[in-house]
Amino acid sequence: MTKYDFDEIVPRKNTNCIKYDFAKERGMPEGLLPMWVADMDFRTPPEVIERLVEVARHGIFGYSEVKDDYYGSVVGWFGRRLGHAFPKNSVVKTPGVVYALSLAIRAFTGPGDPVIVQTPVYYPFSGTVLQNGRRIVDNTLLYRNGRYYMDFADLEKKIVSEKAKLLLLCSPHNPVSRVWTPDELAELAGICLRHGCLIVSDEIHCDFVFGDRRHHILASIDKALDEICVTLTAPSKTFNLAGLQISNVFLPNPELKRLFKAEITRSGFSQLNAMGLAACQAAYDHGEPWLAALLEYLEANLALCESFFRDRLAPLRLIETEGTYLIWIDFKPLGLSHDEANKLVIEKAKLWLDEGTMFGPSGANFQRMNVACPRSVLLEALERLEKAIK
Repeated sequence: MTKYDFDEIVPRKNTNCIKYDFAKERGMPEGLLPMWVADMDFRTPPEVIERLVEVARHGIFGYSEVKDDYYGSVVGWFGRRLGHAFPKNSVVKTPGVVYALSLAIRAFTGPGDPVIVQTPVYYPFSGTVLQNGRRIVDNTLLYRNGRYYMDFADLEKKIVSEKAKLLLLCSPHNPVSRVWTPDELAELAGICLRHGCLIVSDEIHCDFVFGDRRHHILASIDKALDEICVTLTAPSKTFNLAGLQISNVFLPNPELKRLFKAEITRSGFSQLNAMGLAACQAAYDHGEPWLAALLEYLEANLALCESFFRDRLAPLRLIETEGTYLIWIDFKPLGLSHDEANKLVIEKAKLWLDEGTMFGPSGANFQRMNVACPRSVLLEALERLEKAIK
């Protein structure tokens, strides 16, 4: 029996939690069961909590930096678990992956430049492109027989025709839950290397891969990618640390690193918060046993979803979840419009999910649901959905 109790319901209401306390502010009715934003309803590993208590008890929260052992912890995690040895000197710390995404767009492109995204995709990709005065070029994923694929022919055509010099990759893909294969990544890499298109690869969900699959860091596919690839990582999804604002960006190309750091300087940012730095290192040094237990629990949650959709939620279609703890649900078989499906979820099922068009037009009539919660909560959500569609 595991020493970690993922069945425990940890009260999150009245903690200034975006997921539970801000329905009204975000235009949603009160009383919905929130299964939307991508944080977990589980406490972070005990070793992380103990380290944060230790830092708090010290009582001084002045300007903080890290020594060499921090970088060893970060690169060691990816070397041990994913088999890729990033150089220590390639790491740049930022207060979040979305912040890093915005910096990269500003550092590597100019106003009005095209940036390629692969929708349906995590909505800050498109939002950050537009907010920085760049132009979206959509290399829409292909949806075939309940699975998503990259459209490589369309990608190469658009890189050439649009003279695009930056692509944003989501790997594993949020929200469609694809874990890209080495062959897929190699084909993507080949196209971008041929045409000198930089890749910013968001790999924040890399620790959530299920079954016999394995996450392959894009930069590990071809040594030549060191010249054109920027890898975004963070402990925030893996260890439920999003509120501590810590991410680590790998830039092996010294010129890309220089441009990126110059953009950080222009933004007025310097040191990260002391708690985030301490939590990150403690998680990467001591969090593997907790993560192993968590992955086992999430696999069982996903198995529950698969059987429930098959036996009790027809005709809804659950896209196979290869990675992330976010399931992607196809509502089109119900024959409802996108707005009607949203109304069913909110008003009848009393659920707060992420509606599909947030992720791009190709997400119409889909919903994203977070299953990183105690099993009793997940079962309640599924039963609410069953009652609504019956």
